[in-house]
Amino acid sequence: MTNSFPETPAMTVGIDVSDRLTSFCVLDREGEILEEGRVRTTPEGFARRFEAIESCRVVMEVGTHSRWASKLLADIGHEVIVANPWKVRLIANSIKKTDRSDAETLARLGRIDPKLLSPVIHRGAAAQADLAIVHARESLIASRRLLINHVRGAVKPFGARLPSCDADAFHRKVPDSIPPELRPALEPLIAVIAQATGNPRGGPANR
Repeated sequence: MTNSFPETPAMTVGIDVSDRLTSFCVLDREGEILEEGRVRTTPEGFARRFEAIESCRVVMEVGTHSRWASKLLADIGHEVIVANPWKVRLIANSIKKTDRSDAETLARLGRIDPKLLSPVIHRGAAAQADLAIVHARESLIASRRLLINHVRGAVKPFGARLPSCDADAFHRKVPDSIPPELRPALEPLIAVIAQATGNPRGGPANR
């Protein structure tokens, strides 16, 4: 991928990437639609469809699938632009193209001047993997917090109140305070909290 763009490519393809199916729109140099269609949002589906198109400019918005999709398309030989979604919305709304499909809008904006779309450069694979670890840890901590709040709330209708403690000590300090009739429902949750926190049998700590 590059930020040095030729003036007007022979063809520009806008692709609106969804989780299962991706819509695409192909424009010629004059901005006339050559083809519209859909392709499965998988590496195999993208390779099969876009290897059949001669080298051209391809525009997509940054999103869940844009990292692998942009790399695959660039490896095929296309000039790939990963657009800032906020910038696309701002421009598209200002020129009142709300009646057009997202794929066509992306193609038309990319054909006019890609720099207007504030192209995004994806992180490298190693940096993305490191970021995934951070996000996984954040999700685990958030899940633990949700489970702890659920357990604390569940005992109150029974007139019970659990001892105050930090999240790391919750699975050790609260079991004896849970009403007997609630133990079948709540003890499995406490076991999950213990595992998420990290104990001798539950893996490393997550704080």
